[in-house]
Amino acid sequence: MKEIYEPKFVEKLFDKMSSSYSKMNYITSFGFSERWRRQCVEEIGIEKGKTVVDLMTGMGECWKHILKKSDKNSKLIGLDFSTEMINRAKKNKGKFKKSKIEILKENVFKNSIENETVDFVISGFGLKTFNDEQLEKLATEIDRILKPNGEFSLIDVSVPNSKLLKPFYIFYLKQIIPILGKIFLGSPETYKMLGVYTEEFGNSKNVYQIFNRPEFKVEYVEYFYGCATGIKGIKIK
Repeated sequence: MKEIYEPKFVEKLFDKMSSSYSKMNYITSFGFSERWRRQCVEEIGIEKGKTVVDLMTGMGECWKHILKKSDKNSKLIGLDFSTEMINRAKKNKGKFKKSKIEILKENVFKNSIENETVDFVISGFGLKTFNDEQLEKLATEIDRILKPNGEFSLIDVSVPNSKLLKPFYIFYLKQIIPILGKIFLGSPETYKMLGVYTEEFGNSKNVYQIFNRPEFKVEYVEYFYGCATGIKGIKIK
C-alpha cells in the first residue's frame, strides 16, 4: 500500500479524475460534499482583510464558501500539485473577478508560502491521501505558515462507526463508486482508489492525534453520523 501515498501516484490519479471529479463528488456523496465543504469553512471565523490558504485546493471547490467574507484587502491562496486540477482552478478563478486569488502549483510540503503569513488554513478532502508520516509533515507545515492565533479547518470523507451504516457504506465505496467511475470516466479502477483511500483512512481521529501537539489547540469534528470527519484548531504558540 505504500506506493499509493507517493506524491507522483497521487498527482497522476487526480490528473486522471480532474474532468469528472467535481461531478462525481457531488453524486457519490448525494450532494453532501458541498454541504461538508461549507461546514468545514464555517468551523472557523474567517474575517475580512485576511489571508486564507486552501491546501489541496483541487479546482477550487471551497472558494465560494471562503470568499463569502472577503473584501479588497482579503487574499486567497489555492495550492495543489495536480496539473489538471490547477488548470481547472485557473478557469474557476474567472468566477471571482473581484477577489484576490493566487494559485500555486506546488507540493504542500515544498511550498513557497512564507513563514507565519497566513491567518486561516482550509483543506477539503485531501487528508486521506496522506500516510502518518506525511500527516506529521502537514501539521508542521501548517504550523510554519500560520500566524500566532491563526486557525485551521480540515475535512475528509470517512467510514462511519454505525453498525447499520458501515456495511452499506463500504459496499457503496467498493462496488458502486467504481461503476459510476466507469460511467463518467470510462475507468472504474481510477475511482476505485477513492474507496481504497477512504477505507484505509477510516476517520480523522488519527489526524487529531497527530495534530494534538503543544503548538495547537485542536478539536475533532464529525459530520452526518461520521460519514465525514475533520479537525479544527488554533495555533497557540
